[in-house]
Amino acid sequence: MTGGVSSFWGPVTSTHEWCEPNYAYTSYIAEYFNTISNVPCIILALIGLVNALRQRFEKRFSVLHISNMILSIGSMLYHATLQRLQQQGDETPMVWEMLLYIYILYSPDWHYRSTMPTFLFLYGAVFAVAHAVLHFDIAFKLHYALLCFLCIPRMYKYYIHTEDRSAKRLAKLYVITLLLGTLCWLIDRLLCKKIASWYLNPQGHALWHVLMGFNSYFANTFLMFCRAQQREWNPKVVHFFGIFPYVKIQKSKSQ
Repeated sequence: MTGGVSSFWGPVTSTHEWCEPNYAYTSYIAEYFNTISNVPCIILALIGLVNALRQRFEKRFSVLHISNMILSIGSMLYHATLQRLQQQGDETPMVWEMLLYIYILYSPDWHYRSTMPTFLFLYGAVFAVAHAVLHFDIAFKLHYALLCFLCIPRMYKYYIHTEDRSAKRLAKLYVITLLLGTLCWLIDRLLCKKIASWYLNPQGHALWHVLMGFNSYFANTFLMFCRAQQREWNPKVVHFFGIFPYVKIQKSKSQ
């Protein structure tokens, strides 16, 4: 029982609980806001996937958008149940997704085409098994942060070599949402005892989910623009209803 509501999933077995009362609204969802806040991430990834398929971008981008959806679904299951198995289903796809970003960022300049995807695939498989057996905690966070940092130099290189203002704006939005999301995550994590005494919980971890959903969308769209430039597809950033950005390309007849 938590707050007078029984737990459908049984005792908490995950190694983390966030700054949100468990089972406050229903016995089927442990952390209500942390669960539903993943829905925008899924919708944004679906929009990106439809655009990638409709304009026949390379398969890597379809896989990237699908991985965003898988990660968000895994996060929903984790926060809904707070079970160790579902936590694995959240954390392992986080690493897989970063490996995919590394491939997309670095593969254009990689001369041995088969070695990078093979290495990254094997690395992801070994990590999944090791994480399932050893249950990394601090090591997982440090490892994930390292993978994120490996992407930054390449993203910056793409940014400085892009002259299109709308594309540069996407990169800036990527940085802004990343910083704001990280701030929300840290506040929720480090100031939880103080937040628990407030009348209204700002739901920092849920805000992190929403901001990182937009962060992933902006990153993916920026990378699609950069890749389209490399392939000479004449990309441009257009806005649906004048607000929502996406990449529109124009391939030559031979392509």
